[in-house]
Amino acid sequence: MLLDEQGSESLLKMVTCGGCEARVFIPRDLAPLETQPCKACGHPVMKPLILGQVELREVIASGGMGTVFRSWDHALERFVAVKLMQEQYAADPEAVEGFSREARACSPINHTNIVSIYSFDEHDGHKYIVMELTEGGSLEGRIEEKGKVPELYALDVGVKMCSALKAALKHDLLHLDIKPDNILYNEDNEPKLMDWGIAHKTTEGKMSWEGDEEGVMGTPEFIAPERVQQTGESFLSDMYSLAGTLHNAMCGHPPFQGDDPTSIAMAHVHTPTPPLNELADITDQTSDAITRAMAKDPAMRFQSYDEFSMALEAARSHLLLSKYHNPSG
Repeated sequence: MLLDEQGSESLLKMVTCGGCEARVFIPRDLAPLETQPCKACGHPVMKPLILGQVELREVIASGGMGTVFRSWDHALERFVAVKLMQEQYAADPEAVEGFSREARACSPINHTNIVSIYSFDEHDGHKYIVMELTEGGSLEGRIEEKGKVPELYALDVGVKMCSALKAALKHDLLHLDIKPDNILYNEDNEPKLMDWGIAHKTTEGKMSWEGDEEGVMGTPEFIAPERVQQTGESFLSDMYSLAGTLHNAMCGHPPFQGDDPTSIAMAHVHTPTPPLNELADITDQTSDAITRAMAKDPAMRFQSYDEFSMALEAARSHLLLSKYHNPSG
């Protein structure tokens, strides 16, 4: 029998591997979303799944309630990312609400450093978000690859994230889960903030979470102390998490570490944040800016993203000037 990609009698289907771009055959009756390794490079390949106008072609990432696929938008003729809700959560109204929050939260925001959301849709029982495709890896990946990132590079990321979070704040939006693996890069090496799944509107007020059996949602390594204590949250909580993320990027590890998530979270409340210049070869200006943004008391932090950004810019200028006068340093 001929293995004709177009032939209805064929038992195989030809697809393109996202890893090595080889044209490979997979079983035509392979279940939707099921993968098998590419015979050329071992990269998982799948039978494309069409949902409305988008065609899911390759798994990019998986975690939480959804899996992200590199996809093709047939109507607009462009590649996009599709976040598909895992089937086991589709019948849970609370899970669906949490999944759709990301789409609703930042869809009104148009900013260079925020992943754009195009639509939230459902097709044949599949709920999914269509968003901007970012294929340049994550800040977390770059930290893991090199151990840490250069100070100048981290400062540039910090300034751009300040701008992104300021734009979100204009829409009364808090991110609440800023961390290195939620900062992705596009093909132009531009950092993009993503994953607004636990975002809240500031108009909802300061939340105490009293009686909330679920506790506080967030990542222990980067969560602000006022959120741990459940005394409230504001844009200053996001500022703290951003500073912790930059600390991680320049030092190679989060401000506080451990095996127990609870003890890590409580360290943000009770343990003094070590100055960055005591842990790595970082300028005093950068260290001071990060230390202030991570003050335990929100009132002691910078009181706007503009202030934090200006401090990072000043540290950047000082660093560039020092390198100009001492090129070998």
